[in-house]
Amino acid sequence: MNGEIVNIPSYSLKDGDVVAVREKSKSLVAIESALASNSNVFEWLTWNADIKTGTFVKAPERLQIPENIKEQLIVELYSK
Repeated sequence: MNGEIVNIPSYSLKDGDVVAVREKSKSLVAIESALASNSNVFEWLTWNADIKTGTFVKAPERLQIPENIKEQLIVELYSK
C-alpha cells in the first residue's frame, strides 16, 4: 500500500491510496488465477492489470457493493 507492505486484512484505505500485488507474488498461480477469473469493474477502484496495481478512488456507497450482505446479522452478532 503506497509502497509499504501491509498484512492487516482489516486495514482501512483512504482516498487515493495505491494498492499493489508484491513483486515476488505477481507470478504465483493463485494470484494469476484469481485476477484472471475476476473481470468486475468497480467505480471506487481503478485497476491496472498489466502491473497489478490499483488506486482506491473513494469509499463505495452501500448500493455500489454487489455482495449480498445482511447487515442486521452482523449487528446482532456484535451486540451479544
